[in-house]
Amino acid sequence: MTWIEGRFEENVITTSLEQAINWAKQSSIWPMTFGLACCAIEMMATGASRYDIDRFGAGAFRATPRQADLMIVAGTVTFKMASRVRRLWEQMPDPKYVIAMGACTVGGGPYFKYGYHVVKGVDLVVPVDVYVPGCPPRPEALLEGLMRIQDKIKAQRITKGNASQLPVPHHSGYVQEPEIVTV
Repeated sequence: MTWIEGRFEENVITTSLEQAINWAKQSSIWPMTFGLACCAIEMMATGASRYDIDRFGAGAFRATPRQADLMIVAGTVTFKMASRVRRLWEQMPDPKYVIAMGACTVGGGPYFKYGYHVVKGVDLVVPVDVYVPGCPPRPEALLEGLMRIQDKIKAQRITKGNASQLPVPHHSGYVQEPEIVTV
C-alpha cells in the first residue's frame, strides 16, 4: 500500500497543472485546411467516417491559419508556393506544429532530380515536427503522424522560449540566409 491510497475519496484524480494543460492541448488539435496535391485526397479521407480523425480531437479543420495549430502540408511544394506556405505558418499562433505528408513534401518525390520548380523538402521552408512518408500515404499513416504530434505535446514542459526563424527558399534552389537584427 502506498502513502496516497486511502487519503482521497473515490473518483478523485490528482495531477499537475502542466499535465492537465498538455492533455487539453493534445485532445484539441485544430489542423488547417491545406492541401497542395494528390496527398490532400488521403487527408480528406482521414477526416471521413471510415478513419474519423475526430476521435483524436483533431476533426475541426480550420480554414484560417489564425485559428489552427497544426499544418498538414500534403502535396508538392513548388518554389512559387513556398513563400505562401511560410506566410501561413507565420500567421499560426504558438505553439504550432507541422506534419509533412507524402514523398513530394518530405523530399521532392519523383521531381527530386529533374524538377527545378520543386522544393526538395518542406523542411527548407518551415520546421517539420513529423514526417509521414508514402506516395500517397494511407490515412492510417496520417493518423499515426497525428499520434506522434500528440506524444510531442504530452511531453512538453511549460517554459518561456522563442522560436527560431528559418530562411525561405527562392527560385534559384538555394536558401536565403535570414537577416540578423542587432539592437
